[in-house]
Amino acid sequence: MSSTQTALSRRDFLRKSSHVAVGATALGVMNPFISTAGAADKPVGPNDQVTMAFIGINGRGSGLIDGFSAIKSVRVKTFCDCDEKVLNRRADEFAKKTGKRPVTEYDLRKVFEDKEIDAVAIAMPNYWHALGTIWACQAGKHVYVEKPASHNIFEGRKMVEAARKYDRFVEVGFQNRSIRNVRSAMEFLHSGKLGRIYMARGLCFKPRDAFRKFPDTEPPKELHWDLWVGPADMFPYNEGKCHYNWHWHWNTGNGDTGNQGPHQFDVARWGINKNEHPVRISSFGGYYKFEKECTQETPNTQTSLFEYADGTLLEFGTRGLYTHGEPDVKIGNLFYGTEGWMQLDGSTWKTFMGRRGEPGPSSTTVEAAADPMNLAGAGADAHFANFVNALKANKKEMMTCDIEIGHMSTCLPHLANISYRLQRQLTFDGKAEKFVNDTEADKMLTRKYRPPFVVPDQV
Repeated sequence: MSSTQTALSRRDFLRKSSHVAVGATALGVMNPFISTAGAADKPVGPNDQVTMAFIGINGRGSGLIDGFSAIKSVRVKTFCDCDEKVLNRRADEFAKKTGKRPVTEYDLRKVFEDKEIDAVAIAMPNYWHALGTIWACQAGKHVYVEKPASHNIFEGRKMVEAARKYDRFVEVGFQNRSIRNVRSAMEFLHSGKLGRIYMARGLCFKPRDAFRKFPDTEPPKELHWDLWVGPADMFPYNEGKCHYNWHWHWNTGNGDTGNQGPHQFDVARWGINKNEHPVRISSFGGYYKFEKECTQETPNTQTSLFEYADGTLLEFGTRGLYTHGEPDVKIGNLFYGTEGWMQLDGSTWKTFMGRRGEPGPSSTTVEAAADPMNLAGAGADAHFANFVNALKANKKEMMTCDIEIGHMSTCLPHLANISYRLQRQLTFDGKAEKFVNDTEADKMLTRKYRPPFVVPDQV
């Protein structure tokens, strides 16, 4: 690693532990992030501003900045990214747009020290979601975290435990939960008008080209590489494994099944009304066409099958090459009932009834669902508003995607990927969140963490 990079050794980390956290048991030291008294412990009142920091602002993070900053009661204070080139560019763009330049930090732990921050929005790579959320909860911050909730199943459960232990609002960025037309589709499915919904199909048909192979090099001087790698296994800087391309390597990402896929997994699970884990999982596929052109590890074609205890089925198709929609949908969901079926594409849905497939009710003929959650739009903006409105009302039940919901849906692509990697069917004990008599699969529920970036057993 270049001498210009930030290398947080164990000694350095412990020396700074008067204001940095690693989890109460991760290094055997008391966790100073655990909030005692201060502004972050006070509920946000209905007339208060919500002071926010944004952590991870390259790519999806910029969308979170745009969405939350448009809400009048949100005060944008801090931008955080361990790539200072990205950090300064985003801060300059925001200053040009609004006339106010945010505070900038490259180390998220500095953000958690700030008592003015009420909530953080996390859009770091998947493998940082859990630790960032846990540290934030321990510091007394509320959290909006992007999908998938976690990089593995163990992490997701620890996020739930941290939210409950520290009494924080934690919402996952499954924005379909706050789209009124999608909510009306779910109401229709659950009404019984299509009979028993016995199967859902999620579609993630998103063409992806190969990226060329890159050599290992020294990281750019603006990139704090040790911090960027964080909880993942350390590896040399490589452009083909860094910004966005981290999605396609198991150490840092979850492939498209765990990238775009979680949105449709969440809607599928919602539509079949399952608040439980499946019992049997099979997933097969591969990486086709570009095998010699790049270093991608995750599949670009994957078929995943899930069976629940009562026999309900969930199918999921991930296709990264050239394909057709099913029937007209490429990124969306299909639901099959004993009396008809539904296709859901974005916020537009249609139903087809009986053997003849005659057109039934649709999003243009059924009034959108009522608005008890005080939603304020049609898409992601409504989800941002939902989080802020819940905070200001001090009602966790207002959140449309609490961390428990986000965790349950995120487990589906994780289970699929474990089956794919092991190349066999798996049986899962949902209550224990362990596989049945399968120590090989159980090892893939978590990972070995690199100190000091440890997701602890006890949050």
